[in-house]
Amino acid sequence: MKVVHVHRIRGIGGSERHLLTLLPALRERGIDARFAGLDDTHGWDPDPFYEALARADVPYVRLRGPLRLARALRGVDAVHTHLVHADVYGTLAARGPRLFSTKHNDDRFRTGPWRFVELGLARRAERIVAITHSLARFQVERVGLPAEKVEVIHYGLDEPPAPWGTNPPLDLGSGAVIAAVSRLVPQKGVDIAVRAAAGTDVTLVVLGEGPARARLETLARDLGVRLLLPGRVPDVAAVLRRADVFVHPARWEGFGLAVLEAMLLSLPVVASSVSSLPELVADGDTGLLVPPDDVEALRAALLRVLHDPGDLGKRGYKRARREFSVDRMASKTAALYAAASSEAR
Repeated sequence: MKVVHVHRIRGIGGSERHLLTLLPALRERGIDARFAGLDDTHGWDPDPFYEALARADVPYVRLRGPLRLARALRGVDAVHTHLVHADVYGTLAARGPRLFSTKHNDDRFRTGPWRFVELGLARRAERIVAITHSLARFQVERVGLPAEKVEVIHYGLDEPPAPWGTNPPLDLGSGAVIAAVSRLVPQKGVDIAVRAAAGTDVTLVVLGEGPARARLETLARDLGVRLLLPGRVPDVAAVLRRADVFVHPARWEGFGLAVLEAMLLSLPVVASSVSSLPELVADGDTGLLVPPDDVEALRAALLRVLHDPGDLGKRGYKRARREFSVDRMASKTAALYAAASSEAR
């Protein structure tokens, strides 16, 4: 079975890391999984994603515009799209192949006028994959997608992200370190982490890029917080291994792949109790959950873990390996294709 996954590539974020794990695993199961990328080079660098695909021996094509996508999809059995741009262009281009779509985020715009576009796209799709049960409920209850078409397949990881280079010098100090990995956008709630760190003797290091950088730097300076924003670093795991606790105070979240990466490093997690995060973090067992936008609750949870982490990290590692393996993810995806193929006969 030849399946082409389609995604607009702007760099390597959660959905891209998911594809870099899923596609090789599908090929190991005898599925001819390939990739068609809609490049977005406006201020972004998609090259590292394709370099990673090449290292994994996954065939791909890079398309500078959506009009070439139809040609790239000729002769394939199925097309699997990821995120809005690929959903739209893939649906228009895939005239013959069966169509699948993965929803990666509970973006609020999907509940507005855009929901009518989503409903139209869903009519063409054989199956819609939601990466968490929370996201599945959002798609059915808030967007209105047909429940019988929605399947839940969690992201899977077996190990932390492999380094693609050596980190530049990064002074994390000699005291406690709180780490986060996220885009610098309001959704991720990094501003709440900065406020929670105020009045404490910790270093907050956030790996990621985004438009909120200047505002976060100003906020940290005003509150006297030692905030490090090194951007995107080649070796994420090296920074997380130096940390004492991982924080993820998102206001909403499709999955939270960085949380899973932290769990695989046995790092205790403090996160907000929104969207998908309670599916990853078992409150009081593998980490702590707090209400979103609650600075005092987040500060108290962070200080509690810093004072006595117990075996939160060890239990988080075991949960990650048990519930979110690559084998589990790839097997469920392969079964989804097989079931759709059987129904089509």
